[in-house]
Order: sequence, then C-alpha cells, then structure tokens
Amino acid sequence: MIESTKIMPYDGEIDKERLLSAFRRQKVDRVPNFEILIEDKHVEKILGRYAGNTLSYGGDPAKGANAEAGRPMYPADYIELCKIIGQDAMMFDGGLWTPFKKQDKDGNWINAFDKSIKTRKDFEALKLDSEAAIANTVKYVREYKEEIKKQKVNLGVTGLYGCLIQTLYEFVVGMNDFMMMVYEDRDLVEEMLEVSTVHFVNLTKALVAEKVDFLFPADDVAFKTGLFIPPKIFREIWVPRMARIFEPAVNAGIPVMFHSDGRIDDIVEDLINMGLNCLNPMDPYGIDYHDFKKRYGNRLCLSGNIDVEFPLGNGIPEEVDADVKAHMDVLKPGYGYVATCSHSIVNYIPHANYIAYINAIHKYGKY
Repeated sequence: MIESTKIMPYDGEIDKERLLSAFRRQKVDRVPNFEILIEDKHVEKILGRYAGNTLSYGGDPAKGANAEAGRPMYPADYIELCKIIGQDAMMFDGGLWTPFKKQDKDGNWINAFDKSIKTRKDFEALKLDSEAAIANTVKYVREYKEEIKKQKVNLGVTGLYGCLIQTLYEFVVGMNDFMMMVYEDRDLVEEMLEVSTVHFVNLTKALVAEKVDFLFPADDVAFKTGLFIPPKIFREIWVPRMARIFEPAVNAGIPVMFHSDGRIDDIVEDLINMGLNCLNPMDPYGIDYHDFKKRYGNRLCLSGNIDVEFPLGNGIPEEVDADVKAHMDVLKPGYGYVATCSHSIVNYIPHANYIAYINAIHKYGKY
C-alpha cells in the first residue's frame, strides 16, 4: 500500500541550481520536480488555506484571463508550497497571451479574446497594450525576488509567456478561421504574428534584464498526430519568429524551456538550433518518451510525460508510483530530466494521487 496522506521528507534543500543543472544535463543529487501549474484545490489542501493556483491568485490563466485574474500567487505562499513539495523554482503567468485590445460598444478597451478578428480591417482596429503588460510582469518578478531574498531561500523564478500562434487561433481569430487564413490571407497572418513577436521579444529582453533564472516560452502548435500547420509553412512563419523570442536569453546564457502539447517531432531540431535547453511536456498522446530519450537525450533536457489522465487522474496511488518509476528508469540517466506531468496538476486529479506522485519523484529520483 502506497502512503497517500502526506508528502514525505525529501533529500536536500530546495535549490534552483538543481533545476538549472538539469537543464544543462549536469550532475545533480536528485531529479528536480517542476510543474507549469498546480491548481488551487491541491494548493489549498497542502497549505491548509486558499492561496490561488501557482500561475495566478484567481481566475484561469489558460483561458486568457490574466487581466481579470488580478495578480499571481503571493510569493510567501508559493515559497511555503515549494518547501513542502521540494520544487526548486516558482513561475507565474508572465504574459501568456499577446495583449491585443479592442473597443467595446461603450468605448472601453478590453481583451480581444472573443474570436471576432476575421479581416484586416478588424485587426487594424485593435491596439497592443505591450508596455503596460511588460511592466506588470516586471513588477511581479521583482516582488518574487524580494521575497526570496527576504526568506533567504535559493529558489528560481520565471514567468510563463509567449503564446505566439495560440493567442491568434484560440482567442483572437478562432481555430477554423485562423487555419483558413493561413492559406487565404497569409500576409495578414504574418502581420499579426509579427506584432506578437515584437511584443514577446521585448518581454524576453525585460525578463533577461530582471535576471530571471530561466525563460519559459509556451505555444501549443500541434495535435497528437503532428503540427497544426504543414511543416514547410510552419517553418516559414513560426520558427524564425520564435527563434527571435529565444535569442535575448540564449545570448545572455539563460536557459530556455519551451512547452507545446502534441506531436512536435517536425520542429525539435529547429528548437535545438534555436538554443533550447529543456523540452516540455512530451505529450504522451503523441510522444514515446523512450524514443525521445534515444533521439534527443544527449542534446536536450526532457520534461513531462506523466499522463494527467492515467495514472494521475484515473489511477490509484500504486499505479502512479509505478509510472513515475518507469519514467525514472528511462529518463533519469544522464541527468537531463525534470519530473513533470503531461499538462498541469489539475483539480480533478485525486489529491492522494498527487501526493503519491511527489513522493515517487523523490523516492526514485535520487542519483
């Protein structure tokens, strides 16, 4: 029977150098654990009080709600959480979505997240709230760093950002219309992507200037069978632009972690050439982690692949424990592995399974 009521003690102190070393495939004492998002019910059960989710204090960042959600989790709460679960860095929503604004019927500027942009005229009526969005991210990076210094803990900090193409297909244009637009009005698509790229390049520069510990751009660009857009076109309209978003961090020697769901085999080499250090989340519905370890394990740190559906969502603690061990056996050798689930620690995962997951990472992750 797997202990499922409490998180067990782990080896070593929380330490960002463990995570940064894993990104570079350098020797560490144990496999680091790091999640994109731990949702609020799990956080509340661990801390014994409401503290929001690990990307924002309220709202759902994944639904484009950053502005409405207000602020990130308070850093003192996040540090306490990291100490309990043994996580070596904190991350908040640093600006996932390009801050396109549109005017409502009363003349107020609101997020252009209603999939209403279908023509060049629609697009030209938008404004980009870039300076305010970047200033907001910088404010919270500084707040997190101040609390880290105050508590004298060696935790890393970064912001999740950079949804270059996902902003357009999920919120601004809509999936079907955007995919048609790629073929029918590619110039408009490229113009919208270019506006987003300039914004995210400037955000990268701001994060680098604030000395974040690593960069984490994210952009879901694939189904479980492959890229949304044919590889040739995708390499023309997306790859050079995302490379520009990476570039300030790469030039500064700051590690870069990148997230996309789906089967992204067609662009892994491109990402490596951009200077990528860590690839996340190796979506289990399209990626065999044994295969990725063989192909890329000597050039990339790999992160993710523990399936949020099974075993985390629908399994039992013993099955979670066994799955974590199986991943450790394959991905742990060579040091370039960060234990992460395939999506995020969502509220529908039984809390006992989340505890079993954390305990298994620390149990089987020792070098």
